[in-house]
Amino acid sequence: MQFDMLAPGSHPDLVYPAYKSTVKRGPTLPPVAVHAPASLKTNLAAPSSLLLPFDADLTAQGDGDPLGEKIVVTGRVLDQDGKPVRNSLLEVWQANASGRYRHKRDQHLAPLDPNFNGWGKMLTDDDGRYRFVTIKPGAYPWGNHDKAWRPAHIHFSLFGNAYAQRLVTQMYFPGDPLFEFDPIFQSISDLAARERLVSRFSIDETVGDQMLGYEFDIVLRGRDATPFGL
Repeated sequence: MQFDMLAPGSHPDLVYPAYKSTVKRGPTLPPVAVHAPASLKTNLAAPSSLLLPFDADLTAQGDGDPLGEKIVVTGRVLDQDGKPVRNSLLEVWQANASGRYRHKRDQHLAPLDPNFNGWGKMLTDDDGRYRFVTIKPGAYPWGNHDKAWRPAHIHFSLFGNAYAQRLVTQMYFPGDPLFEFDPIFQSISDLAARERLVSRFSIDETVGDQMLGYEFDIVLRGRDATPFGL
């Protein structure tokens, strides 16, 4: 990732005082572009054997159906020229419908769901498309400030041609009233860039009476790049 090509405000501020932990951990010097031609020529070539049977269906990993609203999320991973990024490894993780992660550090009083782990992975196809089934995550408190609640979101991790090339972002849901109160979302000062983090409801991707559909395209670089570093 070449930081000198990023448009101002199109990615999160590395130090954003309203997001309190960035003051302690954020770098005080500007990013340095790293050119690594060797890794760019090394194809990750993630094999399909890397995937387990229900990695792309987060609702089928337990002994029964998880609680919450079942949804399907799909989209394309594209380069800066609009070309598909094929055979790209995507990982996703999220809170459950009550807004709690299956992680020992999450001590939110919301209940854990024994039938929902909250993580999965998949590969993009020849058109750069991915698809997975999950439960719509709940909002949750995070202690950053008074009445601090995170909007519902799903974390995405993408790998490039080498494992060292990893980008992380978040997908949000349209119309969330918590957007204006969330310093993580607001750390991206450009409104158009923030909106690229919000998925689109899709009646075409909706599956009958089983689950609503959402689309979320990811652009890796260029003027319309998806904000990363969240």
